Amino acid sequence: MKHPDAIRSIVIAGGGSAGWMAAAALARALSGSGCTITLVESEAIGTVGVGEATIPPIQAFNQVLGIEERAFVKATQATFKLGIEFVDWRRREHRYFHPFGRYGDDFGMTPFHQQWLRARADGDATPLSAYSLTEAAAYRNRFDRPASDKRSVFSTFSYAYHFDATLYARFLRDLAEKRGVTRIEGKIETVDRDAESGNVAALTLTDGRRISGDLFLDCTGFRGVLIGDALGVDHLDWSRWLPCNRAIAVQSARLDPLAPYTRATADRAGWRWRIPLQHRTGNGHVYCSDFTNDGDAEDALIAGLDTPATGLPRRLRFTTGRRRAAWHGNVIALGLSAGFLEPLESTSLHLIQTGITKLLSWFPDRNFDDKVRAEYNRQVAREFDSVRDFLVLHYRATERDDTPFWRHCRTIEMPDTLAAKVEMFRANGRLVSNPGDLFRDDSWLAVLLGQGIEPQSHDPLVAGVGVDDARKVLVGMRRIIAETAEAMPLHADFIASRCPSDRSLAA
Repeated sequence: MKHPDAIRSIVIAGGGSAGWMAAAALARALSGSGCTITLVESEAIGTVGVGEATIPPIQAFNQVLGIEERAFVKATQATFKLGIEFVDWRRREHRYFHPFGRYGDDFGMTPFHQQWLRARADGDATPLSAYSLTEAAAYRNRFDRPASDKRSVFSTFSYAYHFDATLYARFLRDLAEKRGVTRIEGKIETVDRDAESGNVAALTLTDGRRISGDLFLDCTGFRGVLIGDALGVDHLDWSRWLPCNRAIAVQSARLDPLAPYTRATADRAGWRWRIPLQHRTGNGHVYCSDFTNDGDAEDALIAGLDTPATGLPRRLRFTTGRRRAAWHGNVIALGLSAGFLEPLESTSLHLIQTGITKLLSWFPDRNFDDKVRAEYNRQVAREFDSVRDFLVLHYRATERDDTPFWRHCRTIEMPDTLAAKVEMFRANGRLVSNPGDLFRDDSWLAVLLGQGIEPQSHDPLVAGVGVDDARKVLVGMRRIIAETAEAMPLHADFIASRCPSDRSLAA
């Protein structure tokens, strides 16, 4: 029996990754319901893309949409991603890796890293990275798919993708339109609101067309035409924690060898990214305008390229933060309309994805229950706040004092939630986590240690395993990981044999 107050029409304002991810997901979820989905976008309005890297949950999102991985990789010029390398963040000439996978296997009554901490206290200088198959494969430029068998070393890692975000939006548009989504070309002139409820009633386009609906999704970018301009929901400024407010992006030639990881290199007033795709390399510079100017930032980006530039640099201005409420009235903001966190940990597309999945979990009817809306907003805010803390850690926990920017970062006051996590880890190596956190213990472990936060002790329960027995287990793990990584196929060969794009083959 159909719900008497069911949503009958959804209007998505704006395309790009956010708009078409939402359209494709809703078209699948609402198939057969009779609800119409209309997306309004203008080819004259460019899309913002400061990064093309993702994190492992993108696999699940694509699977929910019924996307076959091989077709997706070919269509979006994608490569595989095992993690992120951080260069010069803790100090100059220092690097560490954030792997998409776990360190070692737990044994005894404690997490694995506690046994490693004890071994280190006893004089074993082996770095934690030696127990990561993900990192071992990444630095050998090798890749293979993980295994589902928990007994296999191949079950210890996951992966994400690097891809062309414009091609991804095009891929999703084709999928969504085949599932019944209607696309309307046009610019929004006015947002018409219901006089009684204050909800958005319709969008009027510059040519006079009026697009009405029950539920509206704002995917109009930083401006937030619906959530901000029309409904007046303010933006929380997080510049005191994350001071960067500019980005420059430029494309360059294909990287060889083809690395299966993103690189983030700290610079004088920010950091630079490198994202290898099949046909080209995405590069960018995120920086703070208080400590450098656009010209010098662009020069630093070009000077740091590993391959020749193939296009002109594009500049972007932003303020890090989020909307006070992502859902107000009958409008839900997704993507840049909801907030922006710099792409340091490749979370931009993920925050769109989780906004959509949370919408499906708390999908409204036309009564727009305040309790449903409040819970959605609470969950979205909590996710933004959790990711914010993870990003702040990279800046605040630094030994660098060689430029005014990095000296400023050392004075950033940590959010209370981050300070408590750091204090606990520094005391005894224990990790404070919440079930809903995006970044789990191994991610925090990689960055906490990578940024130089050292535990002063370890869990006393490690003593449940004898020292000699623990040493044998650790030696065996290191051997298996090194041998397994060495035997994996090269990343470029894996792609060439399974999912090469037509364009990369032509190149």
